[in-house]
Amino acid sequence: MGSADGPKADETDGDTRKARDTAVSERRFRFLVAGYAVSSYGTFLNMVALNLFVYETTGRALAMGLFMAVRLASGFVAGLVVGGLLARFSAKSIMLWANVGQGAVMLVLILAPDGMLTGALMAVSVVIGACGTLFMVALRSSIPEMVGEDRRAWANSLSITGRSLAMVAGFASAGVVVSLVGYTAAFLVDMATFVACAVTVALLPIAGGKGAGGSASEASEGSESSGGSGAGKGTSAAKSGRRWRPVAFVALAAAPGMGLMVALRGVDAFGSSSHNAALPIYSTSLDASNPAVFVSAFWCVWALGNIGAQQVIQRYAQRTGRSVGALGFGYGTVVMSAAFIAAFAGFPLAVTAVIALIAGAADGLTEVAYTSHLQTLPATLRGHAFGLSATFENLGFGVGMILVAAALDRFSPLAVVGWSHGAAIVVAVVFLLRVAGVRRAERTGLRKEEAVEGRPDRGDRDGAEVSRG
Repeated sequence: MGSADGPKADETDGDTRKARDTAVSERRFRFLVAGYAVSSYGTFLNMVALNLFVYETTGRALAMGLFMAVRLASGFVAGLVVGGLLARFSAKSIMLWANVGQGAVMLVLILAPDGMLTGALMAVSVVIGACGTLFMVALRSSIPEMVGEDRRAWANSLSITGRSLAMVAGFASAGVVVSLVGYTAAFLVDMATFVACAVTVALLPIAGGKGAGGSASEASEGSESSGGSGAGKGTSAAKSGRRWRPVAFVALAAAPGMGLMVALRGVDAFGSSSHNAALPIYSTSLDASNPAVFVSAFWCVWALGNIGAQQVIQRYAQRTGRSVGALGFGYGTVVMSAAFIAAFAGFPLAVTAVIALIAGAADGLTEVAYTSHLQTLPATLRGHAFGLSATFENLGFGVGMILVAAALDRFSPLAVVGWSHGAAIVVAVVFLLRVAGVRRAERTGLRKEEAVEGRPDRGDRDGAEVSRG
């Protein structure tokens, strides 16, 4: 009796410690998300305030386009190098200095004399674009180490909820803040948000980075996931940080369909550029005297759908312990793109509001599914995959803004958004077919193994030998 009771008591103690550790890690992550939401508010506030300030300072719309192009180009470059940085430095240090850098460059802009404003604005564009990407990749790639593999869907959903709330608050308050207290005060508020996030990161113990503490077993896992020794070589390169490019592409080859998934994300970003550029034009056609009303209302309803989807995803993850998966990403992309196309079709405002709600919910689903799927990669490859993903997203959005801006001069918003998001739908269908084919092949393989195991006339001793054969 005594010996039987011992292991049960030990198991109970172990479960209690695990539950306590999980609660602590989740509480810390909530604090981190709060800091991230505050800095995201600053990011969306300065997207509006800085663009207005650039136009007022230079008097040229071209300068606004150049400012955005430099910002996107900086994010593009940061995506290429962040995997190597995570192999050398901790995720905490990257997130900390990313916020310090953004706060410092806002202070430079505030203190810059009139003769140096153009240079200061370019510096802001470079630092904000690069540091935003560095922080995002460091955060997303480190979530499994922060909260555990089984809680990553919950953590992704929580961080996206915080970002969505910050986006609504930032966009909604930017005009009020600038008109009431001026640009300098708006930049001070912006700087304060980055400082607040930096303090939050500094005070919390944050795992991840430096190869995310990748062990030999993780390296072996990465090799097995890719189906060959190439991933093992890529893992070694990730640890040494000498070559970002081979490791990044090895990361995409480490799971079936991963490269196509990242490519779809880039095409989706291309589609996103179309509705972002077309919304002000479409809104002006609806109400030329006050075009900002439709744009603001559309994004607010979109955010409500996004936040609602996150609540559903969090409850689903808590109840089942599962994430929405790759199929959720593919189907969500199709629904989201179709909804954005329908938003420009001229439906009554009540119907358009429902469409915006659906677009936001589908966008939230794709964000969680995509992030959670990339987080299934081995820790030594994960940072490189997220970095390359950020590069594709910035490239898709940047190229899209150029092409869409030219197309909107000749075609209607519905036509431009239709072919842009239509391209995303086509690639999403290809991706879904690819995922379905892989799963069908896996099920067929399992059935064959089960059939072989059940035949004593075969010389195979067990299922493991059959699977290796």
